[in-house]
Amino acid sequence: MEYRIDYLRELESESIFIMREVAAQFENPVILFSGGKDSILLTYLAIKAFYPSKVPFPLLHVDTGHNFQETIDYRDWLVETYGLNLKVGYVQEAIDKGYVKEEKGYNASRNYLQTYTLLDELEKGKYDAALGGGRRDEEKARAKERFFSHRDEFGQWDPKNQRPELWNLFNGKKHYGEHFRVFPISNWTELDVWLYFELEKFPLPNLYFAHERQVFERDGMLLADCDFIVKKPSEEVYTETIRCRTIGDMTCTGVWKSNAVTIQEIIAEVATSRMTERGGRADDKRSESAMEDRKRQGYF
Repeated sequence: MEYRIDYLRELESESIFIMREVAAQFENPVILFSGGKDSILLTYLAIKAFYPSKVPFPLLHVDTGHNFQETIDYRDWLVETYGLNLKVGYVQEAIDKGYVKEEKGYNASRNYLQTYTLLDELEKGKYDAALGGGRRDEEKARAKERFFSHRDEFGQWDPKNQRPELWNLFNGKKHYGEHFRVFPISNWTELDVWLYFELEKFPLPNLYFAHERQVFERDGMLLADCDFIVKKPSEEVYTETIRCRTIGDMTCTGVWKSNAVTIQEIIAEVATSRMTERGGRADDKRSESAMEDRKRQGYF
């Protein structure tokens, strides 16, 4: 156990070093906050990195309007408790103004519409660095990211044009209008995240722990029943004991059958799982390259 604690402290130190490097190199950074465990970890590490001062970066949440209510409640609690500066961009406003078009049908989701709102908010805020909670073990497109990931003036990413990062030296130089996405927890795994939260005893949204919820099955996944999803006539709603492994838009976030009500039980579950946490995300299954296509367009 001592080895594991030392390993977690090494990950913590690396992430805090990167955050402080961002504060040193950039004029106006922002933390991308989704309400999921990785963005919570990122925010918690930022609190530790700059303590006793307040976090010098605002949080930016792109609100699809189709969130779990528990996510919004937790976000507001976190902001109030730690005196954080919250900025919110609303996908609904982009829809109302005609900048993006809402999808229709059974598989409609606002997840793809987030890209416009995210880039618009980054432009309006003149942010030159956006810190995200992406991890390399999550998905193959994210495994291609560096700690400092350059974005051009259109917010787009070129995976073939990335800068070397030798000896923890990070090159944040850019032209006017460009920005960087920074991923301080790149070297963490899902299991590392849970082990760290167990070590730190930091509270998390109850969505991550087993609870009863109305669900239905679609394409081999369980989805939480809500007003945002048009159900097919053959899809029956029933009550199941579930939890979330990853949290996003309700229309594409799959839930998992689980009885894990403590972090220790979640750790045991994750350690033996044969499916990745994003295996239950419908948005990643639209095509083989779904995530990379969105990242090239400016998605987180």
